[in-house]
Amino acid sequence: MTDANHNILFMQLIIQNQQIAMMSMGKIKNPVTERIERNLEHAKIYIDTLDMLLAKTKGNLSEYEEKFLIETLKDLKLNYVDEVDKDKKKTGSEKEKAEEKA
Repeated sequence: MTDANHNILFMQLIIQNQQIAMMSMGKIKNPVTERIERNLEHAKIYIDTLDMLLAKTKGNLSEYEEKFLIETLKDLKLNYVDEVDKDKKKTGSEKEKAEEKA
């Protein structure tokens, strides 16, 4: 396999993990079910996988590959924090409603 093929496969791996993480955060539809599905634990696994990939490939990536991976991780982490915050707000408002009823 040539270096060009390796580069393409590496980028596809990053994009694949990004898409699965975004689906798991409920940001995009699952193309199979055509539904929004949300599982933040799964999203975290895919984000952590990309973090590990960045650490394990340190010094072996082109400048473009490294920048692409870092920017992808930044975007995923910001979206993940946004989704966790939504859960906290939802849990807080549910708690307030329960206290009002009591």
